[in-house]
Amino acid sequence: MTYYNGASETSSGFFSIIGEALSDLANMIDLMLSLGFMQRALIVGLLVSLCAALLGVNLVLKRYAMIGTALGNVGFMVVAIAGIIEVAPVAISMPIVILAAFLMLRMSEKSKVKGDSVVALVSTSSISIGVIFTALTTGITLHICTVMFGSFFVMTQLDMYLSIAVSVAVVVLFVLFYKQLFAVTHDEDFAKATGTKVEIYKSLLALLTAVTIVIGMRMMGAMLVAALTIFPALSAMRICKRFLSVVISSAIIGVVCFALGMLFSFGLDLPPGASVVGVNLILYIILCIASFIKRKVFAG
Repeated sequence: MTYYNGASETSSGFFSIIGEALSDLANMIDLMLSLGFMQRALIVGLLVSLCAALLGVNLVLKRYAMIGTALGNVGFMVVAIAGIIEVAPVAISMPIVILAAFLMLRMSEKSKVKGDSVVALVSTSSISIGVIFTALTTGITLHICTVMFGSFFVMTQLDMYLSIAVSVAVVVLFVLFYKQLFAVTHDEDFAKATGTKVEIYKSLLALLTAVTIVIGMRMMGAMLVAALTIFPALSAMRICKRFLSVVISSAIIGVVCFALGMLFSFGLDLPPGASVVGVNLILYIILCIASFIKRKVFAG
């Protein structure tokens, strides 16, 4: 009887702790959703995560995964230059990042320099120029750290409306041209043979990636925004094999990981970009371990 009562009290204490933890979590979520800047951050972040995850599958399969990092670094360079000439960063970052995306695409196809080398060239050059301009003017300030690693507080009402419009456009274009993008990603030579205008759809992919990077850069940070295109796609490929299934799984993973990352960021007072990437990394490691165990079990 004594043993039974002890076990009952232990069980009751355990459920009490769980209940308190869930209550604290609910209160934190309620507080987070009551703050205007967090509402804007969540709306924009979820939309950007969706767009990035959809495009990420094509980028990873085409071996263009690092193009997002390069474009984020270009964005950092633009912000540093905009600070000197006193121009709103968003006003010039969008066209310049889009131009950089087309330039990398063209150089990788027409130049003697291979695709990965082009991306590395643009990436390192951009961040170097950005750091030089930063050092010559303000130095590494809190503002520059925010640009590099993201912040909740940078999203204004205008930014939110612009991001919503751009995100909706990206999703609509992706859905409309899904078959063509799939053909170009799966087998470029076959797509050409069937009359698909490969160059146009590769340019469309570059355009959609560029605008997604720009709208996501303010909150995720220039250094980490590319992770939104890479991790969900890689995680989805650990679960699914068919292209459509991978795309859908990538979108779900991207959105869920962003939401969890924002929750950790708000609760632990961490940079949002690093928190979201950390959640994505943990999920990817778990899926890799599960895949390894599955192979060993079936092999045995």
